Amino acid sequence: MKQDVVKVDIRGILPHNTSCALFIGNEQKVFVIQVDPQMGKVIAEFLRDVPKERPLTHDLINRVFLGFGISVERVIITDLKNSTYFARLILQQQNELHTERKIVELDARPSDCLALAAAQKKAIYVTASLFEQVEDMSSVLEKMNDSGNEEE
Repeated sequence: MKQDVVKVDIRGILPHNTSCALFIGNEQKVFVIQVDPQMGKVIAEFLRDVPKERPLTHDLINRVFLGFGISVERVIITDLKNSTYFARLILQQQNELHTERKIVELDARPSDCLALAAAQKKAIYVTASLFEQVEDMSSVLEKMNDSGNEEE
């Protein structure tokens, strides 16, 4: 996938009863992706390096990746259709001799991509066209930070 992209980070997490708002963006703009509360908790724990008593699904995926020499290279949030975000997970696998690498690009839910990127401390991007399209929620994030409601 060759597109212009903008580097972003997870800038805040606001849990609710029925969903969790992930504030994604940079100094220019912040937008919100809604995920289920459990996924928001998982992402927050990865960002804070919280140890878990037992491995969860994303921990298992990371261990399988490690076993096969696969790492997340980056994630790209690509599109918004009918209020649903789309994303791509870009994986890299080195061969045993470290002479060649294989890149694999997968369609995945943004929440899974963000969880894996947070777990492996990898880059998050959004396509420039999508970044222009989304509503700027920077003021909401600022208010949240000022009132001390940020979970991250």
